[in-house]
Amino acid sequence: MTAQSIKTVLFDLDGTLLDTAPDMAAALNLLSAEHDRPQLAFEQIRGKVSAGAAALIELGLDIRTDSTEYAQIVQRFLELYRENLYRETCLFPGMDAVLDQLDRSGITWGICTNKPGWLTEPLLEAAGLAERVTCIVSGDTLPERKPRPEPLWHALELCSGESEQAIYVGDAARDIEAGRAAGLRTAVALYGYIGDDENPRDWQADHYIETPAELLGVLRLTRATA
Repeated sequence: MTAQSIKTVLFDLDGTLLDTAPDMAAALNLLSAEHDRPQLAFEQIRGKVSAGAAALIELGLDIRTDSTEYAQIVQRFLELYRENLYRETCLFPGMDAVLDQLDRSGITWGICTNKPGWLTEPLLEAAGLAERVTCIVSGDTLPERKPRPEPLWHALELCSGESEQAIYVGDAARDIEAGRAAGLRTAVALYGYIGDDENPRDWQADHYIETPAELLGVLRLTRATA
């Protein structure tokens, strides 16, 4: 794979493009306080962020999705998060330079996330990315979500891209599963929200990057690295 062969780069959002964990952790602890539950250290929460609201609520309140109170609890969590959407959230270090280089190189980039659109869109507006990104595919854009490949196919369609000339970067097993199923090259963002009990080397990605800047190196490689 050469830099010229990749024409589209798609990113997961939380834990890959944006470091949203501080604000999501704050929302979880606010929710926990409302239910007289103990506050959790940031390090306990960070590795669960990419797993979504269900995993966070189970961690903080010990409430599972089959609980009768789950729907109400998750709605309250998302309300608290929306109220604190962009307080400490920021691009991961070096990511802005990566996006600048992609733009200069004529490589189209977009976002494919399971985060609902009513959170994704204001978040990207606050981050100053809404006008830069070519496509935004959220968790409720289609009936299907990752790890299904349909969201990535839709993102490629919006970007006028082809799967064999695209790469998907994510920090969760479902990201790599979706990317492989969609026929894209895949890269694991090892700097993202990967739990201590996970081994991303088992996900069979094409590339593993320790920092956002390493993605630029991947785009210049002639073969996959592991």
